[in-house]
Amino acid sequence: MYILTDIIRFPPVTYADSDGLLAIGGDLSVDRLLVAYNKGIFPWYSEDQPILWFSPDPRMVLFPSELKVSKSMRQIIRKNQFKVTFNEDFESVVHNCATINRTGQDGTWITTDMQKAYKKLYEMGRVISVEVWHDKKLVGGLYGIWLKEKGVFCGESMFSKVSNASKYGFITLVERLKEKEIKLIDCQVYTDHLASLGAREITRAAFMKYLE
Repeated sequence: MYILTDIIRFPPVTYADSDGLLAIGGDLSVDRLLVAYNKGIFPWYSEDQPILWFSPDPRMVLFPSELKVSKSMRQIIRKNQFKVTFNEDFESVVHNCATINRTGQDGTWITTDMQKAYKKLYEMGRVISVEVWHDKKLVGGLYGIWLKEKGVFCGESMFSKVSNASKYGFITLVERLKEKEIKLIDCQVYTDHLASLGAREITRAAFMKYLE
């Protein structure tokens, strides 16, 4: 196990174990987080753990051209069932992502320290938040790191209080990022929800080429 020091340096991602765990320790400083994301590494840990850094293989990604929008979602979009905004209520989005109940999950990886760290990144323009509204109430959203120079968006978390709200926000975000000629969206690890939207797994080596 690679133990991080005060020096902002990570080992090669190929050193990660079979679960993708690469290193332990360090801090959540803005500089360290930006170095990590640019190297295909992200923090993922619980309140009672030290900071754990991951770079899984395979990697779940979405290529914008492969976005899948179901027939039912197309109908919802045509009806303008939700209103979507960007970067209008970042703190509420993160708070909801951290506190919403998720099936089969005990606790959250979005710790208080992580929320503070991502807020700093947001204030630097390095994070995009997506808010989904219905009847002027926040019913869904997501946020992630925007590696503008590399054309990569690193999705961190999403939440939904009503059916299809997070999907609606995600689809709207992908369409917006297409205009910026984004290469791919990093979804980190496999979930059925993301797969239903067209995300798929690629090798870590292939993913890293997009960050070089």
